[in-house]
Amino acid sequence: MNLLSLEQVSVAFGHHPLLSSISVTAEQGEKIAIIGRNGTGKSTFLKVITGELIPDEGVVRTSGGTKVAQLPQELPPADGKTVKQVVSEGRKKEYELLTRYYALLEDDTTDHSDELLSIQHKLDDHQGWDLEQKVAQIIQRLQLPENAKMADLSGGWRRRVILAQALLSEPDILLLDEPTNHLDVPTIEWMEKQLQQFRGLILFITHDRRFLEQLATRIIELDRGNLTSFNGSLSAFLEFKNKQLEEEERANALFDKKLAEEEVWIRQGIKARRTRNEGRVRALQALRRERSERIERQGNVRMQLDKTEQSGKLVAEFKQVAHHFEDKEILKPMDLLVSRGDRIGLIGPNGCGKSTFLKILLGQLTPSTGNVRQGTKLNIAYFDQLREQLDLEKSVAENVGEGKDTVEINGRSKHIIGYLSDFLFSPERARTPVKALSGGERNRVLLAKLFTKPANLLVMDEPTNDLDVETLELLEELLSSFTGTLLLVSHDRAFLDNVVTSVLAFEGQGVVREYVGGYQDWIRQGGTFNFEPERPETLQKTEVTEKQPPPNKVTKTVKKLSYKLQRELDSMPDQIAQLEEQLALLQEKTSKENFYLGDQAEVQKTLLTITELEATLETAMERWMELEEMQD
Repeated sequence: MNLLSLEQVSVAFGHHPLLSSISVTAEQGEKIAIIGRNGTGKSTFLKVITGELIPDEGVVRTSGGTKVAQLPQELPPADGKTVKQVVSEGRKKEYELLTRYYALLEDDTTDHSDELLSIQHKLDDHQGWDLEQKVAQIIQRLQLPENAKMADLSGGWRRRVILAQALLSEPDILLLDEPTNHLDVPTIEWMEKQLQQFRGLILFITHDRRFLEQLATRIIELDRGNLTSFNGSLSAFLEFKNKQLEEEERANALFDKKLAEEEVWIRQGIKARRTRNEGRVRALQALRRERSERIERQGNVRMQLDKTEQSGKLVAEFKQVAHHFEDKEILKPMDLLVSRGDRIGLIGPNGCGKSTFLKILLGQLTPSTGNVRQGTKLNIAYFDQLREQLDLEKSVAENVGEGKDTVEINGRSKHIIGYLSDFLFSPERARTPVKALSGGERNRVLLAKLFTKPANLLVMDEPTNDLDVETLELLEELLSSFTGTLLLVSHDRAFLDNVVTSVLAFEGQGVVREYVGGYQDWIRQGGTFNFEPERPETLQKTEVTEKQPPPNKVTKTVKKLSYKLQRELDSMPDQIAQLEEQLALLQEKTSKENFYLGDQAEVQKTLLTITELEATLETAMERWMELEEMQD
């Protein structure tokens, strides 16, 4: 059944066309991945479907009675609402009617019979009497803690709640914009299973290639305003795309040759302009117009690492290393040998101890027990540290060049503007303050800065965030050819499989095991995560016993924190909620079409405030997780 059609739809911002007379149809049961380079119009495409953005030209049609729901990038607020309340808002009209109906029934001070009768009719019309049953069913299916407050849930669990809210509305079309952002691997795999069971039409944007492969039945690519539809896997599409681009390059080369020949002819003199040649002159003018209107494909990132002398054969050795925070065991005693040339992936849920492990290995943290021996001649480049070193007020060139006009790569001097062009920064963009860049652009700045550092030990914490597929593949090639040692933290399963030669799996209760191969090899060898973060029954029990003596298990947990730390932990949810609300308001402000046309000083001030709030929020979340780990 055809649920959606776009006919000759065009959207442009200024002279930059995002959608150029595109047409496409989609049917029930399809799960369509929307891919394309950063800034090609993927989010715009979804906004056109929801009606949030009216196209400049063309028509968007949905079949009669079609319901559309969207899972936004932003998480729902960490406020005092219960999970049940938030899920119920998926059918907001019926929820408000039922809430009002029961409130009137409890009010015996006034006769509300007329209003009650009116609400009854409305609930009958909207089939609202079964709302509570449907809410209970969706909560049970997604294993949610219905009585828990949103402020008590992590980002991953709040993502589950907002998905339940979207599914409750029983949409025919479900739109997802980067649904796996900031989720760990177990939660991503849980979401895959839930979406595979959805019977309607799904259109989704993601840079997670494994998620895309598992879910997509069709791929739509947006490229320079054009749309390409492909039935098949991502790998098959990329092969098809490469052949298509080769054909385009051949056609462009023939066109340019013809244009050059005609340009030579027109300069031969006045004879070329006689009447009998006017047709040829007009044809040349048409060629010039066609050439000027050609939208050049954005180039590929060209990366190379600055090499340095080899490290010693031994990079690091752990002997019965263990660590704990108060009574929380983070790492059980473990032995580990890291040798030159190893490429090791660190996998595990958020908060499992990966960052603690890296700090111990790099000598930034002393383990509770055991010994760590570092190798010799180590030159370390740490991706996460560079993230903090970016000066948002300075330009891209100033950040990467550190005040110099040139950088030295493998013994050769290169002008900073030329070097940044390898990372797809035009001269104008290279002189733009970092605070005005998108997430993907900032990540490219980080990579550009990282690769100017001579290194034989690379430590990279989530380097793939916001990178498009082409850049991810080029980064994979670079890291695979890196002759030094690599430690990589990532939730991108495909990236891990393509880059690392072994994984350290943080499997729960402080247990860390080493496996040969990548993520899929870990699965094949029987690897599992033995974590129980925020089990729904635990959260429900805590909620139910608010007015009763708390269970022994909870009492013991609370006593493990000092009075000062417990007060800090209790204040964290409200602090995080306030930060998220402020951030949401500012992000909504920047999403408006005329935002960047306003006063530039105000624009830059707003962007800087967003960056500062994001950093503060990330610090608060990490501190909250640390305190939670202490009391578990």
